Amino acid sequence: MKNWAGNLEYSSADVRRPESIAELTDIVAAAPRVKALGSRHSFNRVGDTDGVHILLDALPQQVELDSAKGTVRVSGGVSYGALCRTLEESGVAIHNLASLPHISVAGAVQTGTHGSGVDNPSLAGAVESINLVRASGEQVTLTQADGDEFLASVVGIGALGIVTGLELAVRPSFRMRQRVLEDLPWDNALADFSTIVSSAYSVSLFTDYAGDRINQVWLKALDEEQPLANLFGATAALNPRHPLPDMSAENCTVQLDEPGPWLDRLPHFRHEFTPSNGDELQSEFILPLEHAPAALQAVRGLAGQLAPLLFVSEIRTGAADEFWLSPFHRQQSVALHFTWKPLQPEVEAFLPVLEEALRPFGARPHWGKLFTPDSHDWEKLYPRFADFRSFAARHDPDGKFRNALLDSILGVPARR
Repeated sequence: MKNWAGNLEYSSADVRRPESIAELTDIVAAAPRVKALGSRHSFNRVGDTDGVHILLDALPQQVELDSAKGTVRVSGGVSYGALCRTLEESGVAIHNLASLPHISVAGAVQTGTHGSGVDNPSLAGAVESINLVRASGEQVTLTQADGDEFLASVVGIGALGIVTGLELAVRPSFRMRQRVLEDLPWDNALADFSTIVSSAYSVSLFTDYAGDRINQVWLKALDEEQPLANLFGATAALNPRHPLPDMSAENCTVQLDEPGPWLDRLPHFRHEFTPSNGDELQSEFILPLEHAPAALQAVRGLAGQLAPLLFVSEIRTGAADEFWLSPFHRQQSVALHFTWKPLQPEVEAFLPVLEEALRPFGARPHWGKLFTPDSHDWEKLYPRFADFRSFAARHDPDGKFRNALLDSILGVPARR
């Protein structure tokens, strides 16, 4: 069994598809090692196990709106695409979406996955409560009233239990417009970075770091927002664009400032487009927004080494949150995403070079993408990291939910 990108084969000796939560809890209680898988859109082994893999697709797929509370309860294995269609039919929305709507809610939240927008928190920011199955098979529900337990568990990187459901905050549905700018001069981008990334509800910049211009700027504006008057030396695209210049825009969401519902503008790719296994790899590093110009200059200095490895890089932003292992923990952030060519040995050899260039800026890697665990001082990057490690030791003393990657980050459980 492989992940979405096909770059890794999972190590599980046994794969189960429980049809009820009761069946799932029995599997968890009995298994010495166990992990859950959703859309398998992680590019590293954060979701791997050499024990039992639980696939969530046979469980009842719940999406239940509570209009009085302003929330929706959703099963962990539901995709954002399926969730959003149901919400839009009821006239409500969630605050943001990632670039691809096909990912599962639980996996995205657990790894700190995000969209863009200086005032928009990651997808975890919508979580009001979370349902977990602990190592003993016990089911627990944590809400914001549970304080530290909740803040540790929402972005839990799979180390504290299997997420079976979440309650997300919703808001009234809204309409948006999307436009693409091209050939933004780097000098202007660096000089006016904060203004540019704050110029619409969600802003993404796509670049290969070569030359003196950024390839594209995607502006996703609320219908009532005024279009950007100053293009900072860029030009407006006259036809729909794909983030990769040689790719057809057929599967991209509608552009050219045509108004439409939030779920058809916030992602880069259409809900009805089902991606095949992608011939690509991904990494991402999140750092304080104020360091963006200097960090981008540092990456530009590596352009020659990036060129043979990189399809494209996406630059996004996000609001601060309080989740202990969120890459956005207590900092408004810029996220530097790298879509790599399928050259895993070469990419993994280059990653320490990139990580070293970003180290002075306190860059935190995305938990579900490729990074070098030994290159990061986790306690320095995450003020509550030691507390999280203690939580993991208390709730999973035998390392039932661990794997080699999590052990390299959190340390080997004492009772293994």
